[in-house]
Amino acid sequence: MEKQWDGQAAPGGTPDADALALINRLAKTPLAAEQVYHFAVRLCDNDIDRDNERFDEQALTDMAPLFLGKAGLFDHQWSARQQVARLYRAEVAQEPGKTTRDGRPYLYLKGYAYMLRGPAADPLIADIEGGIKREVSVGLSCAKTTCSVCGKTAGACAHEKGKRYEDALCHLILSAPTDAYEWSFVAVPAQPQAGVLKAARAPHRADAPGETLLRKEAALGRRYAAELTREVRRLSALCALPQAVTDLLPARLEAEELAALRDALRQEAFLRCPASPQLPNLAHTSQPPFEPGADFMA
Repeated sequence: MEKQWDGQAAPGGTPDADALALINRLAKTPLAAEQVYHFAVRLCDNDIDRDNERFDEQALTDMAPLFLGKAGLFDHQWSARQQVARLYRAEVAQEPGKTTRDGRPYLYLKGYAYMLRGPAADPLIADIEGGIKREVSVGLSCAKTTCSVCGKTAGACAHEKGKRYEDALCHLILSAPTDAYEWSFVAVPAQPQAGVLKAARAPHRADAPGETLLRKEAALGRRYAAELTREVRRLSALCALPQAVTDLLPARLEAEELAALRDALRQEAFLRCPASPQLPNLAHTSQPPFEPGADFMA
């Protein structure tokens, strides 16, 4: 079983080159690092949960490839509207020295998820960073469920999960996963420790030569794109474009394309709402409003 031994260390924020390469395997159009927010989640573990069930260790290993590319939802609602993130990597991890309720080495399935930054996702990103959206739960199917006391198939014995037999807590062991459907943000997960992992922050360092300029240029670029987006949305409203188009276009276009769209919308808006002269009484007079050579105060 391949394990990662990094405790709760986790990514958070903008992906590095290696993470972005994995993310772009799932993206239809290559994404830039600044377009992406990524984070790590403890999807599930091998501890006994609130329902007195647990996954066996091999099940966690078998789940990792099944969860690759699976969507993150809200409350297990299987709807495209609920898709907010996607897993680009999954692996088994272990926290050194930690054990399960029944004394076994504690293992968990660690997932790495990404989502696209933007007006629709920014509130969720803020909730994740602020610790509001944290707990998660998985949706999957397992081919085998056995009793921890006697090893028989669940329901084929008289043991009841949640009861103790010779000082051992009876629980069901889930193994042989066959499919992973999704993972969801939930209020109360069956597994108490399942949730977003806190990011490991790198120590502060001074910017290398040229990095400060690059950061400033990137900030200017973001502000320019934001201003273009606001102008396009304003002009779209003046031109009576459908709201769906108004919301969709700015997110799909590059800055140069946004600028071209803005110019086209300006022309259309002028045709729809031609400007009126500020001095209508003087607009058609044959005499100039002031004598040539005279002082004029705006």
